[in-house]
Amino acid sequence: MAEAHQAVAFQFTVTPEGVDFRLSREALKHVYLSGINSWKKRLIRIKNGILRGVYPGSPTSWLVVVMATVGSSFCNVDVSLGLVGCIQRCPPQGCGPYQTPQTRALLSMAIFSTGVWVTGIFFFRQTLKLLLSYHGWMFEMHGKTSNLTRIWAMCVRLLSSRHPMLYSFQTSLPKLPVPRVSATIQRYLESVRPLLDDEEYYRMEMLAKEFQNKTAPRLQKYLVLKSWWASNYVSDWWEEYIYLRGRSPLMVNSNYYVMDLVLIKNTDVQAARLGNIIHAMIMYRRKLDCEEIKPVMALGIVPMCSYQMERMFNTTRVPGKETDVLQHLSDSRHVAVYHKGRFFKLWLYEGSRLLKPQDLEMQFQRILDDPSPPQPGEEKLAALTAGGRVEWAQARQAFFSSGKNKAALEAIERAAFFVALDEESYRYDPEDEASLSLYGKALLHGNCYNRWFDKSFTLISFKNGQLGLNAEHAWADAPIIGHLWEFVLGTDSFHLGYTETGHCLGKPNPALPPPTRLQWDIPKQCQAVIESSYQVAKALADDVELYCFQFLPFGKGLIKKCRTSPDAFVQIALQLAHFRDRGKFCLTYEASMTRMFREGRTETVRSCTSESTAFVQAMVEKSHAKADLRDLFQKAAKKHQNMYRLAMTGAGIDRHLFCLYLVSKYLGVSSPFLAEVLSEPWRLSTSQIPQSQIRMFDPEQHPNHLGAGGGFGPVADDGYGVSYMIAGENTIFFHISSKFSSSETNAQRFGNHIRQALLDLADLFQVPKTDS
Repeated sequence: MAEAHQAVAFQFTVTPEGVDFRLSREALKHVYLSGINSWKKRLIRIKNGILRGVYPGSPTSWLVVVMATVGSSFCNVDVSLGLVGCIQRCPPQGCGPYQTPQTRALLSMAIFSTGVWVTGIFFFRQTLKLLLSYHGWMFEMHGKTSNLTRIWAMCVRLLSSRHPMLYSFQTSLPKLPVPRVSATIQRYLESVRPLLDDEEYYRMEMLAKEFQNKTAPRLQKYLVLKSWWASNYVSDWWEEYIYLRGRSPLMVNSNYYVMDLVLIKNTDVQAARLGNIIHAMIMYRRKLDCEEIKPVMALGIVPMCSYQMERMFNTTRVPGKETDVLQHLSDSRHVAVYHKGRFFKLWLYEGSRLLKPQDLEMQFQRILDDPSPPQPGEEKLAALTAGGRVEWAQARQAFFSSGKNKAALEAIERAAFFVALDEESYRYDPEDEASLSLYGKALLHGNCYNRWFDKSFTLISFKNGQLGLNAEHAWADAPIIGHLWEFVLGTDSFHLGYTETGHCLGKPNPALPPPTRLQWDIPKQCQAVIESSYQVAKALADDVELYCFQFLPFGKGLIKKCRTSPDAFVQIALQLAHFRDRGKFCLTYEASMTRMFREGRTETVRSCTSESTAFVQAMVEKSHAKADLRDLFQKAAKKHQNMYRLAMTGAGIDRHLFCLYLVSKYLGVSSPFLAEVLSEPWRLSTSQIPQSQIRMFDPEQHPNHLGAGGGFGPVADDGYGVSYMIAGENTIFFHISSKFSSSETNAQRFGNHIRQALLDLADLFQVPKTDS
């Protein structure tokens, strides 16, 4: 094969005259350039490590301090109060670089200046950490900022005014605090009160008090000790026990999807769209490696933790019999591609040069035009990543630990990310509502064997140029992949562009070697395991009902006229819709973030409150005056906003109880209270999709450059998964999932209830709205 020969730097044969070497200059050139590129990256990392390590200081500020110290000595002013003289006497006398008094004096002043500079950096960092531990600004009413908060904001801006790199604030972020057990128990009982009758609540209250008085103090001590020692007392356990130790399929149960821009199309040429998008992704990775991406800042001044971004690329989840492992490489120069049952390895670089969009388009077109059939067992191979984790771990050890199978699997697992080229076409058509749901289903699970669910993310390309992502959840949460996706879509639309015929700009280099087919030797026994995993995955996929729709009557613009946050408005609407759908309330999960703390991930907001249930019941009874209903709504919204703020500031309920439960398991302590809390099902699991993390363009000037967000599968077999994106002033996207096997749920029915609930709330406040 031509591509195999071009991958070899030299060949040799043994002859009667000796060993005959035949060197390939072109291949050696690529090896040389690759090595140079690798060393450049190492030097960049070293430089960034230094700059990050001295932030908010800089080499320039060090030079200023040294010059000020030296200058003061020439003016006969000793700013060191004698310390320079003490340092000057420390080096040994005699020959060497310290022999002249002038040299010793300069060296002593440089050492003193460096000490002052380092001390200043430490002081500034500790001060910034103390300032970032203040969260009072979150609990102030909009438009009523206190003087204390104004002074605090000025100080934070002053200490973080120098242009930060991506990880500059990591060591200045405060640690996630461990809440008091009594406060967590009180908030927990408050959250379940509307879901329990008096007898059930009294029993739970007794269990909670017994736990608080007898078991909790011992468990809490271990958590406090861990919080002193670890960067975050929750995140490592959350990643391991919630994600990596899960033995059920990742598909639907854990992985989630993200949609493309849905109201515009840049091109219908599948290969061309991939060329631009993948070029933009590697540009983003380069910025990530160089730490040129700005940290996400709340209110423009409070930095969010960036640690989750480290494993965005070159990461895969490796299955194990008891627990999986996240394997992350410092670099990867290729992507793995799946098309019509075949796997390919596509290089992203030519030597040290990143392939241009037109080169990538040509390479993908070569894959699309390749007529070769799949090898035996190859077509459904990725179903192993969609089935049970134990079965995949056993198959990996038995059939992929040596030979060509190991080499091919490594090419996939060591890729920057995975690319799936689908033969089907999906796109949102506003005139056909079902089109958005079909598009979402294709992204969530595909045909169960055309996604590599273990990769940090799979880029999915449909035949009509529409794209999407399927992301693994263990390595990071949705806002992280959303940050990448915003950059990529913005770069594709506003910086790279296409020709009039829809192709990438520029002429490709036809001399590039084509992508390499991965070679497999899959025995019959392995093919049987693949088929078994496929059947498990197919049954799971067929059971998922997904209903996605665009709500057009209004968006956040009109919601704000109700004097409440858009998120609280939607969450209360979800409670009203769920009660109308099921005739009862349920434990509700809303994801919030804790990224204001170092290595923070998520916390749970329990959205079903006594205040929201009181409002819903009053709405259903239809006997209350609008003024009374508005008052009840405002109380429910205020309660929800306060709970969201508590969760974001480390005073949530569920992560604390989760960690207490783990400590009890480590210590072999039995707790009926914790066992019951951790077994409660989340029959309504919700999440708001972040947007506009990067200002790549003005949304007012380009209102149609709108993504539809993404979604996930239902958490409970008899429950709903609801993802929503308040996409602009006039629209909201919803993604609702449930299971066909449950007679109690119906995603489309629930979606219709959500529509009506939103309209009823708008009518309650007499907010003018347009027809949908």
